[in-house]
Amino acid sequence: MLRILVACANGAGTSLMMKMRVEKATKDLGLKVQTIHHCSLSEGKSAATQYDVVFCPLNFANMFEDAAKKGVKICGMKNVLSDKEAQELLINNGLVEGNK
Repeated sequence: MLRILVACANGAGTSLMMKMRVEKATKDLGLKVQTIHHCSLSEGKSAATQYDVVFCPLNFANMFEDAAKKGVKICGMKNVLSDKEAQELLINNGLVEGNK
C-alpha cells in the first residue's frame, strides 16, 4: 500500500488538483494506496520521509533530495494537471509492478 504526498507552493489549489490527478492515475493503474495527502512545500519537505512517493512541480523536486536519499521516490511533474504524466512517473519509478 502506497503512501503518497503531493506538495506545491501553498498547499491549497494546485496541490489539490495534483492530488486528484494522482488519485486518478493510481486508480487507472490499479495501485493500492493507503493515503494521498496534499500540503505546502514547507510541510511536505519535513514530512516527506513518512511517505513512499512525493509528487511536486518539477522545479521544486530538488527540495526533496534528503527524502530521495532515504528511498522516497520523487516525482517532479512538468504538467501538474496531467493524468498521463502522473501515470508515467509511477511506472518509471517502478511503483506499478508488485503493488497490485
